[in-house]
Amino acid sequence: MNAVWVAAGLAGFLLLSLAISFNRFVTQRNLIRDSWANIDTELRRRYDLIPNLVETVKGYAAHERQIMEAVSEARVAAVGQTGSPQQQAATENALIGALRQLFAVVENYPDLKASGNFLALQKELATTEDRIQTARRFYNANVRDLNRRCAAIPSSVVAGLFGFKPVEFFEVEPAVRAAGPPTADFGSSRQE
Repeated sequence: MNAVWVAAGLAGFLLLSLAISFNRFVTQRNLIRDSWANIDTELRRRYDLIPNLVETVKGYAAHERQIMEAVSEARVAAVGQTGSPQQQAATENALIGALRQLFAVVENYPDLKASGNFLALQKELATTEDRIQTARRFYNANVRDLNRRCAAIPSSVVAGLFGFKPVEFFEVEPAVRAAGPPTADFGSSRQE
């Protein structure tokens, strides 16, 4: 009779452990979805700022059409990207590169650098870039935790049983990460 109780207790413990592990996987998957939604929100905010920024620059630097078209094209590609985090990161890298070119051009236009509208847009873009980086770090931390559980024993057994798989990180290229977000120094206008 004691053996039956021990077997029943062991079976109950295993089922409870399985349920707890499954629930942790579900929670982590939902955290990843939520943190990806935060990244998407911040990226959309950036995408909404870019047309205003380009229009402001056009007013001062109309002959810099090629760079403004490159920024607009990179924005359209990034807005339309709905693939994996790796695919999204590739379009984001192209957009950041185009924005850097735009800010390099702005350095040649002291009147533009002093424009209140441009300065407000540039400040808003810098704030958005900071928020994107924060959201990316939060997302990648959640992905790391899930991926670690998918690889560790005994939770890897639960992951295999219920189809939980490792998730891609949202990583920017090392050169883009080292350079930081696109910015320009508008504190010191050149006198011409």
